[in-house]
Amino acid sequence: MDHSKAAEIFNKDKARTKWHDETLWMVREKRDKAAHSVPDWEKLREAASNIKSHTLSNLDEYLKTFEDKAKKNGITVHWAADAHDHNEIVYSIIRSNNIQKIVKSKSMLTEECHMNEFMASKGIDVIDTDLGERIVQFRKEHPSHIVMPAIHLKREDVGETFHQHLGTEKGATDPQYLTEAARQHLRDKFIASELAITGVNFAIAETGGFVVCTNEGNADMGAHLASIHIACMGIEKIIPKMEHLGVFLRLLARSATGQPITTYSSHFHKPRPNQQMHIVIVDNGRSVQLGRPDFRNSLKCIRCAACFNTCPVYRRSGGHSYHNAVAGPIGSILAPNLNMRENADLPFASTLCGSCTNVCPVKIDLHDQLWKWRQVLMKEGYGSLSKKTGMKMMTTVLSNPGIYNFMGKLGRGVLRTIPWIAKSKMLNPWYKHREMPVARGSFKEWYVGRRGNR
Repeated sequence: MDHSKAAEIFNKDKARTKWHDETLWMVREKRDKAAHSVPDWEKLREAASNIKSHTLSNLDEYLKTFEDKAKKNGITVHWAADAHDHNEIVYSIIRSNNIQKIVKSKSMLTEECHMNEFMASKGIDVIDTDLGERIVQFRKEHPSHIVMPAIHLKREDVGETFHQHLGTEKGATDPQYLTEAARQHLRDKFIASELAITGVNFAIAETGGFVVCTNEGNADMGAHLASIHIACMGIEKIIPKMEHLGVFLRLLARSATGQPITTYSSHFHKPRPNQQMHIVIVDNGRSVQLGRPDFRNSLKCIRCAACFNTCPVYRRSGGHSYHNAVAGPIGSILAPNLNMRENADLPFASTLCGSCTNVCPVKIDLHDQLWKWRQVLMKEGYGSLSKKTGMKMMTTVLSNPGIYNFMGKLGRGVLRTIPWIAKSKMLNPWYKHREMPVARGSFKEWYVGRRGNR
């Protein structure tokens, strides 16, 4: 199902759509307040962008340095060309150690690789321990947001889900009660776990260590209690030096949720005695994106989701309408790189308003890349015939003032004479979610008349 059809389904629940929109905008406002509280905010953004630019230009060297340092620290390093390789590597570690009980903290890379589904096909149950992730896992849904995975759900939805799966009271909606139920449920999973899987927010080439940021401490609980720790990271997570970490940590939480810093910023450098530590470094199309000059900057992304929270399209269409692990503006740029045909709709799910670019902490030119993907997709033949025909017609109209003025008058005349056309959802899909007032004249006519009166 493409974005527009999925968004239409989401929009049928008008109250939820309005609530979703307002909730995410509230997070955007918290981000703005946090950013304005830092005097050197724009300098931080510029510094982070420059660090990422330098790293991407020397990515092979920094990845090799990281591997060497990590191995010296006692970490086993694996390389995965794609999602299948990643899943097979993780599965081989599980199988060779005869593991049965696995916990996982939030990791968008494992979502991207559909790891949970792969493991389920092998008869292995992976327990997500992030509260939002566990909620959507119970519901057999995918996360709709990379920072707030269950943002599409209300407390009533969570209460019903916990009643079905955890035996909580029917109709319970108190967040403290529901959170305590989840805590008791997950505590047993942590204590019994044999293997923990985490993501990686930042990997430091200089030290061979990596950092995992959470607000719930679930990554720490898993990694510190299990005898095997597997960390999964995309190749773009590398930063050169430990001193650079402070720049990104100051930007990450403020951009994501408006917090000064995430509650837990956990550093892992080596396995503890009698523990195995593995890190799986994944490409999965990233090197292809790196080779696309117009789109390489997308690899600067630190997965803060600030672009989600500000995007008027995401806020009113929901994360599941993007049919990918990463939704929103950044997901709409990353997805066509993996499969143009399946994701050709996503770059068009944007107003190109530029708000995403304005809030991006690493200054990715998001709206420019969305526009450029549209050109690529149309050129490669992935646009619909109706879109191609419509754009050619509009090119003719908009490039000829005489035709433009005539068509404007004709359109207004038709809509005044036959008003039901404006209200036909089949002939005029815009009317589904908008009012259609018909002006008696054009702006140009109003402006010329106003000047004449003066």
